[in-house]
Amino acid sequence: MSTTLSAADFAAKWRENAKRESASSQEHFIDLCRLLGVPTPAEGDPSGESYTFEAGVEKLGGGQGWADVWKQDHFGWEYKGKHGNLAAAYKQVNSYRESLGNPPLLVVSDMDIIEVHTNFTSSPADVITVTLNDLAGGGAAEALEILRAVMTDPQKLRPENRPKKITEAAATHFAQIAQSMSARHDNAEAVAHHLNRIIFCLFAEDADLLPERLLTNLIATRRNAPKDFQQGLASLFEIMTNKDVGRYFGNDRVDWFNGGLFDGAEVPDATRDELRLMQEAAVLDWSRIEPAILGTLFERGLDPDKRGQLGAHYTDTMKIMMIIEPVVMQPLRREFAEMRKRAEELLGNSPTARERRLAEAEWRSFLDRLRAVRVLDPACGSGNFLYVALRQLLDLEHETMLWGSERLKITAEFPLVDPSNVLGIEINAYAKELAAVAIWIGYSQWLRDHGYGYPKDPVLKPLDNIELRDAILDYDAEGKPIPATWPQAEFIVGNPPFLGKAKLRESLGDEYVESLFGTWGSQVPNSADLVCYWHELARQVIASGSSKRAGLLATNSIRGGANRAVLDAIKGSGELFLAWSDEPWIVEGAAVRVSIVAQDSGADSDRSLDGEAVPFINSDLTTGADLTTARSLDEGAKLCFEGVKKAGAFDITGETARAMLSQPTNVNGRLNSDVVVPSVNGWDVTRRLRDVFIIDFQDMPHSDAAGYEMPFSHVEKHVFPFRAKNREKRSRELWWQHQRPRPLLRAALEPLSRIIVTPAVAKHRVFVWLSKPQLPDHQLYVFARDDDYTFGVLHSRAHEFWSLRMGTSLEDRPRYTPTTTFETFPFPWPLNTPADALTAQQREHRDAIGAAAKELDDKRRLWLNPPEWVREVPDVSPSLPNRLLPVDDEATEQLRKRTLTNLYNQRPTWLDNLHRTLDAAVFAAYGWPVDIKDEEVLERLLVLNLERAAAHEVK
Repeated sequence: MSTTLSAADFAAKWRENAKRESASSQEHFIDLCRLLGVPTPAEGDPSGESYTFEAGVEKLGGGQGWADVWKQDHFGWEYKGKHGNLAAAYKQVNSYRESLGNPPLLVVSDMDIIEVHTNFTSSPADVITVTLNDLAGGGAAEALEILRAVMTDPQKLRPENRPKKITEAAATHFAQIAQSMSARHDNAEAVAHHLNRIIFCLFAEDADLLPERLLTNLIATRRNAPKDFQQGLASLFEIMTNKDVGRYFGNDRVDWFNGGLFDGAEVPDATRDELRLMQEAAVLDWSRIEPAILGTLFERGLDPDKRGQLGAHYTDTMKIMMIIEPVVMQPLRREFAEMRKRAEELLGNSPTARERRLAEAEWRSFLDRLRAVRVLDPACGSGNFLYVALRQLLDLEHETMLWGSERLKITAEFPLVDPSNVLGIEINAYAKELAAVAIWIGYSQWLRDHGYGYPKDPVLKPLDNIELRDAILDYDAEGKPIPATWPQAEFIVGNPPFLGKAKLRESLGDEYVESLFGTWGSQVPNSADLVCYWHELARQVIASGSSKRAGLLATNSIRGGANRAVLDAIKGSGELFLAWSDEPWIVEGAAVRVSIVAQDSGADSDRSLDGEAVPFINSDLTTGADLTTARSLDEGAKLCFEGVKKAGAFDITGETARAMLSQPTNVNGRLNSDVVVPSVNGWDVTRRLRDVFIIDFQDMPHSDAAGYEMPFSHVEKHVFPFRAKNREKRSRELWWQHQRPRPLLRAALEPLSRIIVTPAVAKHRVFVWLSKPQLPDHQLYVFARDDDYTFGVLHSRAHEFWSLRMGTSLEDRPRYTPTTTFETFPFPWPLNTPADALTAQQREHRDAIGAAAKELDDKRRLWLNPPEWVREVPDVSPSLPNRLLPVDDEATEQLRKRTLTNLYNQRPTWLDNLHRTLDAAVFAAYGWPVDIKDEEVLERLLVLNLERAAAHEVK
């Protein structure tokens, strides 16, 4: 039998190997055999099946060919040179298919990538990819399982037999059972506990922890006798949990399990339909269930709010490894490498007995240290992060023991890393139990995959290290809220709950939120997202020395606003050693954008940002110019405002509005045009105007508002019932007014004929003009300026880059934040400089910028509404501008596509040229070259910001 090769060694060798196809393909395949512990083609297979190199074949279209490797009833395999065309390789091996006996798998490889194409009769085709990165990192276990199946058992790779498909089917069946049982039983937790026991038993019988088909047969024979099934299951659980009773269930001997999972809890009754679903689920191969997603899928099926997500995506192992690998495994691997180096130096060529003992002591010390590692997930959910962390620790322990066996000739021992190495905190009792089941299943699978026997007496142990409690808030003996404490752990990882500041009270209740604010207010701003509390508590335990490293997910808005305070604090007491600033992720079945933040005490000098090595990471998760040091400037104060916030059905259609505007003078002697005006929101800017109006009583008292009969009647009917229940006193008592009417905004806009607005959240940072009486809502930020110069600077590359770095984002759309984005931005000269104080050169720059800005706006408007497609029609009130209406149906269809978003998505040459002209004018006003680099723009703006802030302080 060939010598074995580790996955890491295989990956390292073939990353470096750049030989040609003819010189390396057979060596690559032989190394794969050694990696997988199967006979090489030269060694033959004891089963009588053998591989063949260069198998002669006839092509489908005729002619002679040669398959690089073939194994009868298993695969045909075609190699290409490094980075070769795998599509061409597949076409080639597919042409050999019939001559090779139509094998179930067709494999192609370029040494770096192995693509397995399934070729099963009556089964959909699938492509499974294994890369050297998979073998070198967190995907090694799954990659090895796939490759082992290629070599020995292709049926495992049938699409319907793959672990993810099995897991989805299992979760679907048990979610239906759970829904049915929960509808009949008041205690949902008891139902969850019961089903978790059944899930583990189905896994155990397929993984040889229980006698084969023990539970499956019990379900099948008693499916039509639910009471008998209930009694039989209770007897089985009693035998599994009580070591003092007989060990036989019928003719089968059952080991003692313990673990708390099979305790004396009641076995609820089941219906025939539930047992039918259970029997359908039992036939699946539960030994191949994926613990990392089982809990998530099952949880979705149980929760009515998540049920629609059952088939949605989940966070896969490779995503979780983006945190586990750098936070937990990299430092441990460094220690492992350092241990081997010290031991190798002691061993030398002819080590003495003392040197051997010292080398063994080095090895034993690292092994003991590894076995003492604790990894905490303080929001562990159904255990995904802990399961992945445990498998990684087991892999490293296994690798360490193999090294000891090969270099020190030490007899292999049973792994001592086990579920006690992972700790969790979870507030949901059901998720806590799912986590325990997932971890035990994953542990058992790892032992099976690596050839170790299962532990006995008991098979399971109590997993008390997953605590059921709140992770951020606790209460003292008198019931006073205090910060929660976490169990001591060297590493902290996880995915804390994503809950924005706007939904805290709605989701958690006023009492809890007030306790949270009162307890944490001095350390976490009240307006921060919930996830920030986990990052702050992680910082505290690292600063105290209780933990060394933490890697947690966050909303990607942690980079700015109030949220960033927690990152500022981390930089104050420690350091950020890794971050992904804006990464796609799956949260609650939905694709979102997140930030990954990893912190330590500052001990690790290596830094990585978005996958690239960097000298440092700023608290806004950038490198280079540290814009977090930028200061608010007096020149930008009271110029940028959020639009009005309604909190009620004040919006009305154009048809309803025009009916109100057509009414005669009210009894108060006023027209409805005083309070019925066009409404504009973010979509009106980025798409097309919706022809929506708004009823706006500004700050009128009740008696004055009531004088506008028809608008007031509408608000009384549609707004009052909603606002009467509002928890805010002003909203309840002044229900006819907007919740935030923005009097300061109105005062600033009063003398202006037009205003500049930009959407709060948008893919492209665009600015447009609005004119009276259009009223911007809270989805827009409003600039109290009516000059083309300001419009031009705001729309320049300088301000766009600044806003992207200084703002936050919603998913993948940048968010504009006036306090950090506008009030810190230094214009070429202070924006509050009087016109007569400008120099002649500044006036030239102002005029050049204004002219470029006006041309940009004029040509965009022409593109949005070509005169051939629109006609101007006077509106019902002289207070309103003329309406632009499509000339016909075809124009209507064409205009629908003419939006600013579409325009900037396409960015035609004429638009790009206009922006280049504008940028050149703005850069000239700053005194910068036209070809200035993006990072230098930010650096110079920061210097200008700090200079002006300092100058203002001196004054």
